[in-house]
Amino acid sequence: MMQVKLDQLAAYRRSDKPRGIVSVCSAHPLVLRAALRNGRRTGTTVLIEATCNQVNHLGGYTGMTPEDFADLVFDLADQEGCPRDQIVIGGDHLGPNPWRSRPAAEAMAEAEAMVAAYVAAGFRKIHLDASMGCAGEPLALDDATTAERACRLARVAEETARAAGNGMPVYIIGTEVPPPGGADHALTDVPPTDPDAARKTIAIHRKTFSKAGLDEAFSRVIGLVVQPGVEFGNQNVVRYDRQRAQPLVNILDDEPNLVFEAHSTDYQGIEPLRELVEDGFGILKVGPELTFVLRETLYALDLIASDLDPAYGERSLKAAMDTMMLADPGFWKGHYNGDPATIRMLRHYSLSDRIRYYWPKDEAAGAVDHLLDTLRGKSVPLPLIWQHLPDGSQFAGKPLQPEDVLIWRVTKALDAYQAACGTGGTAAATKDATHVA
Repeated sequence: MMQVKLDQLAAYRRSDKPRGIVSVCSAHPLVLRAALRNGRRTGTTVLIEATCNQVNHLGGYTGMTPEDFADLVFDLADQEGCPRDQIVIGGDHLGPNPWRSRPAAEAMAEAEAMVAAYVAAGFRKIHLDASMGCAGEPLALDDATTAERACRLARVAEETARAAGNGMPVYIIGTEVPPPGGADHALTDVPPTDPDAARKTIAIHRKTFSKAGLDEAFSRVIGLVVQPGVEFGNQNVVRYDRQRAQPLVNILDDEPNLVFEAHSTDYQGIEPLRELVEDGFGILKVGPELTFVLRETLYALDLIASDLDPAYGERSLKAAMDTMMLADPGFWKGHYNGDPATIRMLRHYSLSDRIRYYWPKDEAAGAVDHLLDTLRGKSVPLPLIWQHLPDGSQFAGKPLQPEDVLIWRVTKALDAYQAACGTGGTAAATKDATHVA
């Protein structure tokens, strides 16, 4: 086991032993516990990130400000015994995206306030993403405008960090091509970013930062978000083709201080993830896969409780989630297509895992508590474990702590990433972590 730090990734890429860091993009407390418990066990860097829509100075869809999110992470870390100096918290896609329906001046003012709140709260990895158009602008902006707005946000981050005295942030520039969180349709081809486009993004940002007197800030740009050719839709996964990505990978030879950051690496499996790291994608972001396996395990426990305790009801949790999603369809409607049976299946089992938006709701929390309380301390027979949780034989025949089952399953997925990053995990521990043969 070893700890690799963000500012060491480029040096590792130039060595004969590339290393990576997994970025956990989730606000679910059990996912965070799993990441922090795993960090305590392995001694590796625990990188946890929040997105601009999820967490911002106005609350985001989680209702959390950056300070709230930081408090949650560090409180859980203390409970799990994970040293705080092992933890890095980051902000993803920080820019005007949540307010893009408003004029650019208003949207950027909100973005500046958000970046200040992130940095003041102790976030030290900042992804500057001002690539989206605001009211009356093109959907995607040109590199020059994007870089100018990124500079504005970097200046705010620098001033806030100096005032706070808690260390200066490192930056990620660039943006991904597909939408965050997975595509809404079946994908057959996802081309990697054009190498000339990536070079242009780096060059314009470097020039714009220098012109703005932010050379020192640019020296802390550690990575560029590009599309390596990986993505997942609702029902399929496009896996990494390293040969196809080679022209893009080659540009890192001219940028010794940079690595690539890969988004939407969920469900890739160990070998594609390892190839990504070896090729210079030093930061691997994962989110929906972690809440997918969490939901998968909750539903397995839901079946166990249904079979074990007649008073529990028939798949009580799944029924509660379906009722809730039908009553409040905003988070999934428009993202799932097909006949009613297909849409019903996707509500629960889509790889984009839009059910994750419902877990914080009171009704969902109550249904989960009912499930966990039903099973807590119960002895589950081995045949029932084999039926619904085939890899979980170690939990059979003794008093069950269902939270440990959930954390175990998320940890299996994280172990696949750590094995690929060269910082931990084993083939045995990660055998079926991502449902990839």
